[in-house]
Amino acid sequence: MNIDYIVSFMKKLCETPSPSGFTQNAIALVEEELKSFGIITSLTNKGSLSALIPGKNSVPQKALAAHTDTLGAMVKKVKENGRISFATIGGYSMGSIECENCSIHTSQNTLHTGTIYTIKPSVHIHEDCKTLERSLENMEIVIDEKVFSTDEVAELGIEVGDFITFDPRFEYTESGFIKSRHLDDKASVAILVGLCKHITDNDISLENSVQILITNYEEVGHGASSGLMPSVRELLCLDMGAPGTGQNSSEYAVSICAKDSGGPYDFSLRSRLVKLAKDNDIDYKVDIYPHYGSDAGSALRSGFDIKFGLIGPGVYASHSYERTHKDSIANTAELALKYILL
Repeated sequence: MNIDYIVSFMKKLCETPSPSGFTQNAIALVEEELKSFGIITSLTNKGSLSALIPGKNSVPQKALAAHTDTLGAMVKKVKENGRISFATIGGYSMGSIECENCSIHTSQNTLHTGTIYTIKPSVHIHEDCKTLERSLENMEIVIDEKVFSTDEVAELGIEVGDFITFDPRFEYTESGFIKSRHLDDKASVAILVGLCKHITDNDISLENSVQILITNYEEVGHGASSGLMPSVRELLCLDMGAPGTGQNSSEYAVSICAKDSGGPYDFSLRSRLVKLAKDNDIDYKVDIYPHYGSDAGSALRSGFDIKFGLIGPGVYASHSYERTHKDSIANTAELALKYILL
């Protein structure tokens, strides 16, 4: 598997803004890449991307899914002083976005930059700067324009409901670490694209066709609630593993999820994934994520009668400025490939 290609595409994808509800450009980027490999794609009514890796049997029974939508925000109110109050898209702490640069995308397709601050950002002015609760009502966006009133902001074309995106700050270090916002789940999307490239570049013949589903509303809970082909009997989601205190996951291994907030994943599929990892010397960790959900959950809640599993690279500091390592990307890609070939 070409890991450098996967990381290169990951960078392009991370730098293409796509909070839930505003994913059209990221979906188009993935669609164009897959089409360049000769893979047939289609869009669902909801805007997810479906692709088919062809096999001798044209009817797919397996699907692999990842989501291209990310965390973000939306203009909630323009204050009298020209600052912006915002509503969140997805779940994250206010501390994770404090002092981050952002962009405001207007309905007229113009772009304005800004920075996210607390309402008391300076230690030289505000006695309670350090102790101020990092809550939504105490955060605001300062626009990079000379504006001092609601009317002046309106003249820029900024309105309630405009999408706000966070700068990813993508870095790939010489030691193999990948740091960026939105590795959840653009790292996994890049892995699936790299997987498709590997299969087509090497003329790998599959017994059965496989569906690839790139969803666009996972962060708000209904990503894979539609879009799976009727013949699919098994769904393997690729989403981040979450290393940290009390967890078994690693930034260097592929994570195999046993249970999340929605309950246990299919035991027979999990057992097959573990066996594939062992048989092929793939570094893996089985883990449980108590505050986590995936596209598998939305598919099941929508009534799909499927076996369901979840694997992914270990991503540290999830829903913040995230980090993983190329070894974790390689192990996840290898396990996904072995699963397709099984």
